Amino acid sequence: MEKLIVVGSGPSAVQFTLSVLKKGYEVLMLDVGMKSPADVNPEDGFDDLKRNLPDPANYFLGTNFESLILPDDKNEYYGFPPNKKYIFQAPDGHEIRTSGFSPLFSFAQGGLAQAWTGAVYPFNDEELAAFPFSYADIEPHYVTVAERIGISGAHDDLARFVPYHSKIMAPLELDTHSKVLMKHYARHRQYINEKCKAVIGRSRVATLSSDLGSRQKCDYTGRCLWGCPRGSLYTPSLSLAQCHRYANFTYRPGVLVRRFQFNSDKRITHVIGESIDTLQEIEFPVDTLVLGAGAMSSSRIFLESLPPGKQEPVRLAGLMDNRQMLVPFITLGMIGRSYDPHSYQFHQMGIGFEARRPEEFIHGLITTLKTAMAHPIIQKIPANLKTAMYIFRNVRAALGVINLNFHDFRRAGNFLQLEPGTDGKPRLFINYSPRAEEPEDLAATLKKVRKVLWRLGCVVPPGMLHIRPMGASVHYAGTVPMSKTRVPLTVSASCRSHDFDNLYFVDGSTFPFLPSKNITFSLMANAVRVAETAF
Repeated sequence: MEKLIVVGSGPSAVQFTLSVLKKGYEVLMLDVGMKSPADVNPEDGFDDLKRNLPDPANYFLGTNFESLILPDDKNEYYGFPPNKKYIFQAPDGHEIRTSGFSPLFSFAQGGLAQAWTGAVYPFNDEELAAFPFSYADIEPHYVTVAERIGISGAHDDLARFVPYHSKIMAPLELDTHSKVLMKHYARHRQYINEKCKAVIGRSRVATLSSDLGSRQKCDYTGRCLWGCPRGSLYTPSLSLAQCHRYANFTYRPGVLVRRFQFNSDKRITHVIGESIDTLQEIEFPVDTLVLGAGAMSSSRIFLESLPPGKQEPVRLAGLMDNRQMLVPFITLGMIGRSYDPHSYQFHQMGIGFEARRPEEFIHGLITTLKTAMAHPIIQKIPANLKTAMYIFRNVRAALGVINLNFHDFRRAGNFLQLEPGTDGKPRLFINYSPRAEEPEDLAATLKKVRKVLWRLGCVVPPGMLHIRPMGASVHYAGTVPMSKTRVPLTVSASCRSHDFDNLYFVDGSTFPFLPSKNITFSLMANAVRVAETAF
């Protein structure tokens, strides 16, 4: 059986690889492969770490306090702890230039999803209308991924917009604040559904409510942001470890893939990598090449491999990303109450709003504040530090945020192309302009959100709304889209390149439309679909 070279170890790459390994294919995975640090005091909860670590400030904030988010109106509410910095460490020679876009790249084992919050929401038929397959076609592969990674959730009002499939575990235990919100929703459900055109339900998350193999169910220690030492919250590195159990799998870290070579028949013959230690080029012969390095990195490899344009640089148009709007809120009935650090930290509720067209459904994650880093929130409170800390301590248990996602579609003005870099190597240029109707959509949605929150007993504090920059969601897609016709710079329904017959893409680069939902679950399901139907 032929040998496959898979580039990358992110969520889609490892799920594709698991499927083809089971079929008997030999797989060589090429990866830069930055490794995560070991878990510290794995039996300790959040508060225990602060008491038991010899230098807790170093663990939580970094040796040089590099995880602090300093006061700045443009800064995020979310910060990454020191032990997640490896996820964003780039090798030498990785250079980009951007306009209107603030992308994140990862060269870690497991990719960017090593830092995700586990949201898993399948696309429905309306959202898949631009794809060359339906929900019925991809549902079995959503189920396969659910079996592999473990998903907890409930069949509730969200199922109207989010298909409910089999192999879903019981939902996690709700924290106290989320219980209050769900009670208010039950009381005002009819008004919220009919007048606000909204539904609320339990989040579906890739976190275990029951043991799965060697992974243990969530024990509510509040360490989610810093990494779960029990493996309860799924990360792709767990699937990479499963790949290592197969004799037909070889993992080659320390390699930054730059480009591929092809012959006169437009078949790829070799892939060219660069050692991150020696900076020397390494050549690997190719039977079939599978790019799963993420939409940005796979697109860069593709661009570096193509002949230069005769007059203009080759351009991959159609870059998409979800705009995100963060709406902080205070639940009035929770003011003055103490928060429980022994709970699941990330979102436990979801919200959805009808839109002009079914595929433009607006999806949001509702997160109540528990053990997250407090300083990004304190510095946003419009008061001096002493007053802000006093306010925060009294309202901490009442604080939450809705992270709203908005759809995106392919547009020619949003593109990737190469240009000369400062080191003589090609540099990736990323250009993005938002949808023309976006300001109107954001304002209209915010109005609906305020109405829903008021019915839930919540208020939105002034001056704390945050519209995240494009690129912040990391839901990148659309640069080498699926096409029903054989058009250059596209792929077939099986994600095989229309330019090179032995090249496949298994990441977000192939998506022709971007719904408002978190993309990682659909990336994994599509990668399994490709492995099961094309190999």
